[in-house]
Parts: sequence; structure tokens; C-alpha cells
Amino acid sequence: MDRLILFRHGKAEPESASGEDFDRCLAPRGVRESVEMGAHLVEMGFLPDVVLVSPAMRTRETWAAIEPSLPKAKARFENELYHADSGAVRADAERAGKGVGTVMVVGHNPGLQELTVQLLTEGAAPPSLIARATRQFPTAAVAVFLFDGNGRPHFDGLFFPQHDLGRGD
Repeated sequence: MDRLILFRHGKAEPESASGEDFDRCLAPRGVRESVEMGAHLVEMGFLPDVVLVSPAMRTRETWAAIEPSLPKAKARFENELYHADSGAVRADAERAGKGVGTVMVVGHNPGLQELTVQLLTEGAAPPSLIARATRQFPTAAVAVFLFDGNGRPHFDGLFFPQHDLGRGD
């Protein structure tokens, strides 16, 4: 794996019809921001070969929103990504990344935020960037890392959605 993209799911509804967290759908804002962030990744040239997606409804809907922008990416739904900690996310990405250029994970906090902070720290990113990622990693946020020949991460981008404060969703 040469590049890792960590994509937190879009903004979700506070509750599901079933009452289960696993079944929460994206809010309209979550769909919009996911589509916009997917288009932004394409504009930046961040095109995953493999996408690992948590099986929760909000992550599947996030992938459905960005998939049209990434038609060559092969998606895999990975049960262990639901509420995975940073170590599990990283291990899953590394397994999927053998012989692949770019892996994207569509998952959840706190695992994605924790992994973002860990990779920024390992890659000796500026303290201000580490502090920013520690303070916030909102829904539809994306962190991108390159990996050198020794497997050391290097920061390649941190993108947050632009919230439209004029809408009530």
C-alpha cells in the first residue's frame, strides 16, 4: 500500500427506525457532504484501488454516495470495521494493501480519528496539524497518508466538509 485514505462516514440521523445504532441512515447533509468529499478526492487525484467499508448503514450509504466518483475502486464490506479501534483499522488496511497502490477505509470514530492522529505523529507532522486532528475529525472528514518504502506514513491531506449552516438538516 502506497497511500491510505481514511474517510469518516457522512452525518447520520440521530436514531434509526429499529433503535439500533448499526441501522442509522445518513442525514440529507451526510449524503451531500459525502458526494462533495468524493468529488474532491477525485479532483485531488486520490483514487483508491480497494475500499474497505464498515457494514453499518451509514457507512454503506456513504460509500453509495461516493462510489459513482470512483468506478474503478473495488469495495469490500468488512464486519470488523464497525466500531473498530485504530489498531484494527490499520491492520485491516495493511492486509488489504498488499500489492495494491491505494486503500480507502470508510468507517467510524473514534477509530479513524485515533489512527489519523497516530499516523500524523509517526510521520512527524507539524504539532499544529496533530492538534487540529486531535480536536476534531467530523463526519465526512478525510485524512490521506503516503507510505514510504519503510512503511513510514507521510501526511498527504486532511479535508473537512464545508457545512452549509443555512440548512436545517
